[in-house]
Amino acid sequence: MLLKSTVIFSLLASALALPMGSPVEKRALRVQTYSQFSVSGGVAGNALAEVNAKFPVNLSNPASVSTQDVAILKAARVTAEAAETKTGGFNEAINTAGGEKTAAGAALQRGKIKNKVLKLQLQVMTLTIEGARGRDTAAKLAEQQKKLAKNVELDQKAAGLPSTAVNFQGTSQP
Repeated sequence: MLLKSTVIFSLLASALALPMGSPVEKRALRVQTYSQFSVSGGVAGNALAEVNAKFPVNLSNPASVSTQDVAILKAARVTAEAAETKTGGFNEAINTAGGEKTAAGAALQRGKIKNKVLKLQLQVMTLTIEGARGRDTAAKLAEQQKKLAKNVELDQKAAGLPSTAVNFQGTSQP
């Protein structure tokens, strides 16, 4: 009985000794391949909601987003940008398909717009978090939000039309 009481008392004392109110970083994201986090395939019209579903970061308290999640957001943004401009990306695929005036090229262009929404939303999220942590991001954030709004509008104008993804190799690994 004495041993049982001692064990219980020790556990209680240990629990009370833990720092109260210390920040605990909660992670919302995991490392993924580009094909896992890409939103370019399917149909146009809902790219922003698709991005937010793939990157469920709670921005109601942006300063509390974990440093690991911020690193994943940044790495995914870099990969999304590369998927647009680098070898094997959208620009190359659209050219190979004969340009935006062909059916295949137009579907790839819609996929590229969805990819831009991905890239820009990740940038906006990162800048919002960094701003909440004291960095001066206001001007860059306003610029990126304007670009995001333009591409969301383009995506919504093409709502219901097919959009094609590219088989780009990359990850959100920081």
